[in-house]
Amino acid sequence: MPDRILVVDDEEAIREIVCSMLTNAGHTCQQAASGLEALAVLESSEPFELMLSDLMMADLDGIGLLERSKEKFPDVPVIMVTAVHDISVALAALRNGAYDYLLKPFEREQLLATVSRALENRRLKMENRNYQMNLESLVQARTDQLKGAMNKLEAAMGNLERSYDITLEALGDALDLKDAETEGHSKRVTAFTIAMARAMGLSREQISVIARGAFLHDIGKMAIPDAILRKPGALTSDEITIMREHCYRGYQMLRKIPFLGEASEIVYSHQERYDGTGYPRGLKGEEIPLGARIFSVADTLDAITSDRPYRTAQSLTAAREEIKHWSGRQFDPAVVEVFLSMPDKIWEDLRRDIDSQIYRVAAGKS
Repeated sequence: MPDRILVVDDEEAIREIVCSMLTNAGHTCQQAASGLEALAVLESSEPFELMLSDLMMADLDGIGLLERSKEKFPDVPVIMVTAVHDISVALAALRNGAYDYLLKPFEREQLLATVSRALENRRLKMENRNYQMNLESLVQARTDQLKGAMNKLEAAMGNLERSYDITLEALGDALDLKDAETEGHSKRVTAFTIAMARAMGLSREQISVIARGAFLHDIGKMAIPDAILRKPGALTSDEITIMREHCYRGYQMLRKIPFLGEASEIVYSHQERYDGTGYPRGLKGEEIPLGARIFSVADTLDAITSDRPYRTAQSLTAAREEIKHWSGRQFDPAVVEVFLSMPDKIWEDLRRDIDSQIYRVAAGKS
């Protein structure tokens, strides 16, 4: 389809000559005798690919036409035509947005070459703009697809995580059945650990890891013989050695499971002591994972406030005093400080909620 060119000049003879040259070169031309008429043609006609305008015209000169046409039709390049051989006039036209200028009189080849360059420049700009628009649309479409895929993945991961946690709960219940005297211990100590981790301002991701480590802390006892695990009396030194293997055994069970890798470190370290006298590796201070240091306080809290075959449950006040007494030795002082700052009602409510859950499950099975 031929390019449409608007030729603007107040001299009809010049318009006719220029249009004849352009038409013979395969372009379609329309004429305007003034700047104002050119604006009217631009408004009412089909779009033009190029405008050639004389500089010196009555009513609205070429510079005025250039300025006003660029506001409404920025995609139409303008070539200024002038008989004034003054470089400052040409520069003024270029500063106002003209693509190029021609000095009268000009040769046919000079006109066609300038017009060809202007049309090619416009074509490249339009192609680049279309490319940018298509690229933006493509990027937006890909971004939307990616967001959709990520949302689906997050939903799937959430479902998978819930499935994992259900499996973990079943493992914890199985351990409680194996070690009946501590029924509900895994759930209570996990709840206590989560409460302290939240009070310490840890992130949701950190708390999830710590909670899993706390819940599975004794999973290694699944590998301890029942004769040792359920022995009513005191253990021999050899039996104590075997019992202490449960930390490493639990770690070995969990460390190869991708979503339990970090939690397995808590399982491995949950019997370490802040002063380095714990087992199995004798870790000291911050060598012990933070989750294990928090768990240690929660575990002692539950042990003191729960019934045992050899004694009845003690008060929360007794638990506070005992944990405070061992701060800096068995326990991380920073964790102890957080624990002591938390009201008794938190632990009472958590214990009551978990014990009621255990009762409901037991009632449902009976």
